[in-house]
Amino acid sequence: MLWRKFNGDKIELPIIDEVERAIQKETAAGYKLKVCIGTDSQVKSQETEFATVIVFLREGRGGFMFIHNEKTTYKYTIKERMLVEVAKSIEIAYELCDLFTLYDVDMEVHADINTNPHFKSNEALREAMGYILGMGFAFKAKPEAFASSSCANKMVN
Repeated sequence: MLWRKFNGDKIELPIIDEVERAIQKETAAGYKLKVCIGTDSQVKSQETEFATVIVFLREGRGGFMFIHNEKTTYKYTIKERMLVEVAKSIEIAYELCDLFTLYDVDMEVHADINTNPHFKSNEALREAMGYILGMGFAFKAKPEAFASSSCANKMVN
């Protein structure tokens, strides 16, 4: 999996090592961190592009993020696509959760799913919430899910 920083720099290390390095650097600088993981997608003609982000929030001091993009030609229903977004976020959250526990960093999984039943994405809310909570992760949906609905949304080209 290829990851990059917001400035476009490629992350050469495995993501788990880069995340650990970032946590060590930020905590050594005295920052209390919180991590939010989210994925968004966009359909353009024959392709669906997914962007997954790991957002590091420094308590009261801004933040930064790592980004991974992926494209596919598979045709998803809206509900399938929402659940694939959640699955991509959970995959990376699961890979990193022991690290967050080790360094006492709070982590949330954000789903780009609307809590308003008038929106199509709401069809996937119950399953997504069950999936995330069932894995033992904290969960946020729109409008609180900024990692997916704002950060990842801007990274989908």
